[in-house]
Amino acid sequence: MIESILKVSNLSKSFSGVKALDNVQFELQRGEVHALMGENGAGKSTFMKILIGLLAPDSGEIIFEGEALRNSNVSDTLKRGISMIHQEILIIPELTVAQNIFLGREREISGKKGWAFDLLDDAVIDQKAALLLEEMGVNIDPKAKMKYLSIAQMQMVEIAKAISNDAKVIIMDEPTSAISDKEVDTLFNIIKKLKAKSVSIIYISHKMDEIFKISDTITVLRDGKYIATKSAADLDKHALIAMMVGREIDHMFPESNGKKGALAISVKGLSKKNHFTDINFEVYKGEILGFAGLMGAGRTEIARVIYGLDKQDGGEISIKNQLIINKNPRQAIANGIGYVSEDRKGLGFIPGMSVKDNTTLASMNRHRKGIFVNKAAEKAFTERIIADLRIKTADMNQKVTYLSGGNQQKVVIGKVLLATPNVIILDEPTRGVDVGAKFEIYKLIRSLADQGIAIIMISSELPEILGMSDRILVLSKGKQTAILSREEATQELIMKYAVA
Repeated sequence: MIESILKVSNLSKSFSGVKALDNVQFELQRGEVHALMGENGAGKSTFMKILIGLLAPDSGEIIFEGEALRNSNVSDTLKRGISMIHQEILIIPELTVAQNIFLGREREISGKKGWAFDLLDDAVIDQKAALLLEEMGVNIDPKAKMKYLSIAQMQMVEIAKAISNDAKVIIMDEPTSAISDKEVDTLFNIIKKLKAKSVSIIYISHKMDEIFKISDTITVLRDGKYIATKSAADLDKHALIAMMVGREIDHMFPESNGKKGALAISVKGLSKKNHFTDINFEVYKGEILGFAGLMGAGRTEIARVIYGLDKQDGGEISIKNQLIINKNPRQAIANGIGYVSEDRKGLGFIPGMSVKDNTTLASMNRHRKGIFVNKAAEKAFTERIIADLRIKTADMNQKVTYLSGGNQQKVVIGKVLLATPNVIILDEPTRGVDVGAKFEIYKLIRSLADQGIAIIMISSELPEILGMSDRILVLSKGKQTAILSREEATQELIMKYAVA
């Protein structure tokens, strides 16, 4: 008999009179992977914060293992057996992997030693962390400081931390947003082991393929309201999208107008020691060149060199047949190159600043009067970007941190556009945004190409690469293995060259 471990009834929550959740229902069974789906702003984050005790609901009931959860905080929910892997990685850089995994529980994990029985046994903490990581199939040194790990490794440590709590329910919020395909397979194997132990998973992701691969059940929220709960086996991608956005989205990837202009950028023999070697490609005005490859293949590293964030060790970069060397981003911008980083929150915008200030930050020279800022020009530029990119914001003075992921990404793209680039590099342009926002960003990218901008697009999602690219450059371990036309490219062929 299937047993319910968590049941939520009529849950509501408002902020300043705006309903974030409106009578939401949810039921989780033991040993089940239950996907929670919805666009950004659907209420998923608020719902999860209530479940783990970060927020209190205005009304409604949460029953966990037959008991009502009332006035719970994060410590209470952890002790009861509810743990969460956050989308934003929460680590202490100067501590080791083992110390981060068992943070706050060092005493119970290590026991006591020494004359005063008041010292932690670091060897025991390291040993237990090593056993946990080995059981997960993850090769990370438990003694390594977190600051030296890659983002993907940090994410795996966060997963280990949640598992180490012996949780009965684990909430996974975009757990694969920063990990490679190989690590995704490792995570899915971990989830299967957890299911076998009757651990329940609430799984949040914008990646449709993952949802159908790993989920047993899917619940959809829209605009803070409960829409439906269905077996994953009874849904397909199109039906799920329609539930999420309230309408059918046909032709997810907009078609090109087919017009290719003059050569915009040429790269010959580009190399950076220990990262990539002998990279050669050209991108024409109006063309989208996709970069495909597994994590660590060198995609982002190439983008960083072209934009002047890192120094090249060899090779040439030419813009409009003129040889250039970008020693820094300022020179790259002056040479007509724009860059949208994969790390939107770290490098894309300043969270505490407004939409206006973030948008105009990189092109301040265009709206200055001597040493003073031309406020009227700054306002006009921002209004145009908000209108052209259809940025959903209360007004231009709203802080970017309060926008949805899709609208934050549009602000970053808008900032780049104000510098009027000839070439734009987009690194994971739809990471962490919902399907509706993805559709809007795809239309925006295609419209920029149709206006004659040359675009280099890096993405870990093969359907996105196949759907958006006119040609695809495939990388493997820092080497260029193929350039494929849109007509010949398939997922299987890309993967063949990506693991070559």
